[in-house]
Parts: sequence; C-alpha cells; structure tokens
Amino acid sequence: MQNLQVLDLSGNEFVGSFPLHIHLPRIRILDVSDNNLVGSLTSSICDRSSSIESLNLAKNWFHGEVPVNFGNCTSLRRLFLNGNSLSGSLPDRLFQLEHLCELQFQDNGFSGLLQERIGNLSNIVKIDLSHNLFSGVLPDVFRGLPKLKHFAARSNKFSGQLPPSLMSSPSLSTLDLGNNTLHGRISINCSSMARLTSLNLGYNLFRCPLPKNLSACHRLNVLNLANNHLSGAIPSSFQNLQALTLLSLSRTEISDLSSALHILQRCRNLSVLVLSMSFRGEQMLGHADLLFPYLKVFVIGNSQLKGSIPVWLSGCENLQLLDLSWNQLSGRIPSWIGNFDFLLYLDLGNNSFTGHIPRSLSELRNCINRSRWFPPGGSLSNVPLSLMKGDGRSLIYNQFWSLPSTLDLSYNKLNGLIWPSFGNLKGLQAFHLENNQLSGNIPNSLSGMQSLEKLDLSHNGLTGEIPPSFQKLTFLSIFDVSYNKLYGAVPSGGQFSTFPDSSFEGNIGLCGGRPSLHSCQSQPPSDELPKDVASTEGTAYSLMGFGIGAAVGFIWTVSFCFLSGWVLDKGRRRR
Repeated sequence: MQNLQVLDLSGNEFVGSFPLHIHLPRIRILDVSDNNLVGSLTSSICDRSSSIESLNLAKNWFHGEVPVNFGNCTSLRRLFLNGNSLSGSLPDRLFQLEHLCELQFQDNGFSGLLQERIGNLSNIVKIDLSHNLFSGVLPDVFRGLPKLKHFAARSNKFSGQLPPSLMSSPSLSTLDLGNNTLHGRISINCSSMARLTSLNLGYNLFRCPLPKNLSACHRLNVLNLANNHLSGAIPSSFQNLQALTLLSLSRTEISDLSSALHILQRCRNLSVLVLSMSFRGEQMLGHADLLFPYLKVFVIGNSQLKGSIPVWLSGCENLQLLDLSWNQLSGRIPSWIGNFDFLLYLDLGNNSFTGHIPRSLSELRNCINRSRWFPPGGSLSNVPLSLMKGDGRSLIYNQFWSLPSTLDLSYNKLNGLIWPSFGNLKGLQAFHLENNQLSGNIPNSLSGMQSLEKLDLSHNGLTGEIPPSFQKLTFLSIFDVSYNKLYGAVPSGGQFSTFPDSSFEGNIGLCGGRPSLHSCQSQPPSDELPKDVASTEGTAYSLMGFGIGAAVGFIWTVSFCFLSGWVLDKGRRRR
C-alpha cells in the first residue's frame, strides 16, 4: 500500500510488538493508540516514512527509551507517547523538529532534567509532561515559544521558583504545574498573560499571601492554589474575576471566611468552590445575606467550623455537591436541604447535628432516578475534584461525573427512625448513617435502593430483623449493621455471603450459619438478649399469662369471701 497516507488502528485489542520493518513512504497520519501493544518503540519508522506528520502510539504498554531516530521525522507535527511505560530522558534531536506543534508524554516514567533545548520548538502549541519523574528547575526559555498555549507538567519532581518567562507568556491559556515541589512566591504578570484561562499551582510549597494581581487575569476561568502555605485573607480585588467558575483554596492558611464569601459572591459565574481545611475554627455564616446563583459544588470540610448549616445555601438552586463534613456544626438539619433538584452528593458526617433525619432527604430528585439530572449549563464532567477527609483519606475524582451518588449523615447525634421512603432513592450508591442514635426497625423498603453499593447502619440502637429483601441488592459491596440491637436470622443469599462477620458483630440476638453467630435453632435465653428484644418476644405470652392469672385470682377471691361468710355478714348488717 505504497500510496497510503492515513492508517488508523486505534481503540482495538491488538497485541504484540510494533512491526520493526514498516515501509509506508507516503504515510502522513499513523495512529495505533489505545491497544495492547508491547515492547520497545521501533526506530525505523522515521527512516522509511520521513513524511509522517502525526504519530500516535499512546495508551499501550511500550517500554524503554524514545529512539534517537525519531529526530528523522522532519515533517512531524504531532507526537503522542502518553500512557505507556517509557523511561529515560528525552533525546536531543527531538528538540530539532522545527514543525512540531504538539508533544504529549504524560503518564510515563521519564526522568532527568527538562532541557533548555525545549526552547527551540518555536512552533509548539501544546506540551504535556504530566505524571512523570522529571526533576530540577523549569528552564527559563519560554520566550522562545511564542505560540505555546498549553503547558502541563503536573505530578513531577520539579523544584525551584517559577521561571519569569513562563509567568509572563502572552500566548499561554492553560498552565498546570500542580503537585510538584515548587516554592517561593507566586509571581505572575497578568498584564502580559491576557489569554490565561486556567491556572493550577496546587500541591506545591509556595509560601506567600494570595497574589492581589491575579484579579488582573480577567479571562481566568479555573484557579487552583490548594495545598500551599498561602496566608492572609482573600483580596477584595478577587471580585473582579467575573469569568471565574472554579476556585480551590483548600488546605491553605487563609482566614476570614466572612470576608471571603462576601467577596466571592461577586464572582457571578462561580460554580465550584472548594475551601476544605482552611479558615480553621472560624464561625460558619449561618444567616448571612449571600447569593451564589450558579454554585454547583461547595466543599468546606475538615475545617472545625462552628455554627449551623447556613441558610444562604437554600438559595443555591443548582447545587449538585455539598460537603460540610468533619466540622463542629450543630443544630438540626433543615428540611429545605432536601429540596435541591440536582443534589447527588451530600456529606454532613462527623459533626454534632441533632434531631430527626429530615424526611425531605428521601425525596432528592437526583437520587430517585438512576439517570442523573443536571442544571442549566450541563454537568461538571471535566472538573477534577479532591475531597479531603478528616481521617487522612483523600477522595480524588478525575471527573465530576464519576462521583458516586452519596448521602452521608454518619457520626452525628441524630435520633428517631429511618424513613421507609428512603427506599425510593433508586439512584443512591452510598448511604451512611453509622454512629448516631437511631432507633426502630430497618425498613424493608430500603431494598428498593437498586443502585446501592454501600450501606452502613452500624453503632445505632436499631431493633428488629435484617430484612430478607436486602438479598435483592445485587450491587451491595459494603454492608454493616454491627453494634445495634438486631435479632433473628442473618440472610444468606445474594451478596450476604461476601460480607465479613464484623458486619454483624455486637448484635447478640442475630443468628445464622456463620462461625461468629449461634445457630438459629438454638435461640439464646432471654437473659442473654437485649432487654427490648426479650421483652418484645415475650409480650404475647406475658399478656396471656397475666390474663389467666387475673381470672383465676378473681374466682379464688370471690369463693374465699363466700366461704368465710364475709359477704353474708355484710348483708346481715344492712338488715
């Protein structure tokens, strides 16, 4: 096929190594990405196909170093090697390809320094070196890259300060340097970076106040400065960031939550606000007059905040995710929190909320349907989220779409019953009510939660039996009812054979075919059962015994009175 110009074999299940001897003299586009190819990269393809413009070998299992002969692809414009197991350093000849405009090497094991020769790629538009082992300082050569729009070097070992030529690049629109060991001040020249729309400097070692001049980046849409040593309050100039839709300042040392929210509400397009592990120990603004009309995600967990659930949240009609966990919030959970049409993730765990569970939470529209509803403007599927938990866990979701539908009210002081109407939440995937003071039976109707993967009701005061209908929950992978007052047989069908014994411990009245449980044929004596279980099971017999005893006692008493003459004596006295 000597005249072949385009060969696309991507997205299949091809295996084996890449052909060593491939002779396609007129090939311009070759794509074998997203297969199961192995071995080292062939070095002959550029020797025999010098007119190739786009070479895509991404998402395979190639290993070893990049062949030096790739420098012979003098017409190469796009090179995709991402998602393999390649290692070593980048060959010098790669930086001599004057037509190269896109270079994607992310998700490999490349190491060493990023060479200054990268400044020779005068036509480069996009460079992605994320998730590798590059180290050292970023070279200050970006003035030689006048067409560069996207530069990503996230999750490497880069150190040192930000190069001035990079932080004043007039062509740059997205800059991602998150998860490195960069330090110093965040020196950015927004007057030069007029096209900047996305800036990620999170998870570094920057130590400085929040830069006031960031407000001059008028096109800034995404700003992530999380997990740095940032101090002070949010500058009032941040209200000028009218294009801002995502702001993450979690795990910083910033303060004055009241001022921050009053400033940020003026960012009218703000839809994702992540403030976890910041503003430590401050007061939640319960009754402040705030307005966030487009807010879809609000995360401010693990900050030891005091107060109650803020009333102003009730006006956030587009809310999809709300995380107030690991704080010191108290009071009752308001009923309006179940009125959000699009809410699919609610975490109020590890607080001090009291009272009953609002029944409105069993009517969450986005948890009733197995297909999700999204507010105007669509979903946040392209937004990465990191939810920090107080126990050290970090839940990282590369896409908002991948978030499991969750209702978490665990580790509070809630009492009362579990509403049977929770069974209507057919789309809910995780339901956490552990470590509260709930009572009553486990509703049989919860078996209607068809998508449920996690159900934790442990450490409460629940009574009755485990509903046998729970065997219908085919997606259930985590189930825990330990340390309640349950009794009766533990179901053995469905997923129940996969649950550990620890899921049922602390319930003396439970029985079944498990080593940790006694046989249901040998029910324990009543004095070994919890008091309410023993009294419940003996109620009918106690009432019957009481009735018989009362009748016999009445007949015996009347007979005794007649025989003793007490009634006759009373009659004679009346005469």
